[in-house]
This record gives sequence, C-alpha cells and structure tokens, in this order.
Amino acid sequence: MPNVGFRIFTKINRPGRELVEGFRGIPVANIADEMNRLYCVDARIKPVNGTPLLGTAFTVKARTADNLMFHKAIDLAQPGDVIVVDVQGDLTNSVVGEIMMRQVLKKGISGVVVDGAIRDVEALREMKVAVYAAGVTPKGPYKDGPGEINVPVCCGGQVVKPGDIIVGDADGIVVIDPRDAQQVLEKAKIKLKKEQETFKAIEAGTVDRSMYSDEAFIKKGCEII
Repeated sequence: MPNVGFRIFTKINRPGRELVEGFRGIPVANIADEMNRLYCVDARIKPVNGTPLLGTAFTVKARTADNLMFHKAIDLAQPGDVIVVDVQGDLTNSVVGEIMMRQVLKKGISGVVVDGAIRDVEALREMKVAVYAAGVTPKGPYKDGPGEINVPVCCGGQVVKPGDIIVGDADGIVVIDPRDAQQVLEKAKIKLKKEQETFKAIEAGTVDRSMYSDEAFIKKGCEII
C-alpha cells in the first residue's frame, strides 16, 4: 500500500540539456520580467556564494529539522540537477553543511536550494557549487524521516516540480516550467539585448527620458512647485 509522506519517486522528466543551458548567463531579472514577475522565489532565500545556479529541479519534501531524505537525494540526483529542499522555512535546525555539500560537488550536482537553514557557511562560501538558503544556524539536524523525494514542493512561496528549470544569480531565483521554457528563453534574450542597447545609449547620452519629463508628470496630474 502507498505510504504517503514517506516515498521516493526515482524517475522524473528532465528537459533537454541544450534548453537548460540556453538560460546560462541571462540575468534572473530578465527572465522574471518575461514571466510577468510571478515566478521568483521569495527574497528571504539568499545566495551563500557567487556561483551561478542553473539546472533541473530534484525535489525533497522533508520534515523540519530532519535531512534523511536530503541525504538520499544526493545519492539519486544526476549531474546538472538542483536539489530543492522544502523544510517549510523552519530555521531551528540546519539541514545541510560542508560534508554534504562536498558530496554534492563531487557528484556534479549544480546546486542546492533550501527553504530552511544551513551551517558551515564560511566553507560553503568558498565552494564552486551554488547554495541558497533562508537562514543559518549551527544547530544540526536529525536523520529519522519521513519525507518524500521528487514530489511538488513549496520553496520560497513558489511551487517547484521535479524537472522544472531553476535559474539563480545574486538577485535570487526564478522557476521555469519546461513547457514554457523555450518561449521564455527567446523573450529573455530579446530583453537582454534591449538592455544592452540601453546601456550604450546611456553612455552616448542618447537615451530617451521623455517619460520622466516635467510634461509627462504634469500630464499624470503631478503638481510641480
């Protein structure tokens, strides 16, 4: 019989690597703008180091203060995956530290996103693997379970499904459904190109600022004294 709440789903549908890699180097803000700014992970989940985050979601739904299923996810995840851990934002106990992250790095996993706490931050800052978390505490976890692997989870207010594309930089994280990814990618590339053209116009002194003119403000009903 099913044991709901203590299950491991080993098979997920990952998007093609070429599609995922298309997002490399595109600012998260540009991607988010082209998704109507609705698919960003909450700002309380912050980057620990400067390593860019890009990969496919490998999800963990864990009991608070427990990392048993997180450990199992490290064994099961593939290179290029991002382990997304939902511990309901609880910061009482950390669920990952340097030892586990060394295993993540060794396996070629792209990164870890924890809606919860981590520890060994100084070591994690130096690692060449992306780490995002909601908080830090030296208090360690338990390893009892239950929990689930590769089910939809909530991370920073966003639903994350196994196989979703996860992109992160210093600004934060955006979650992309693979079904929407190609269209979002094309629009984000156009957005980035337009921004680069704006940067050049600023340097040349030719950028259009008419929408911020006195006339534009007066038209909106603003009183200029």
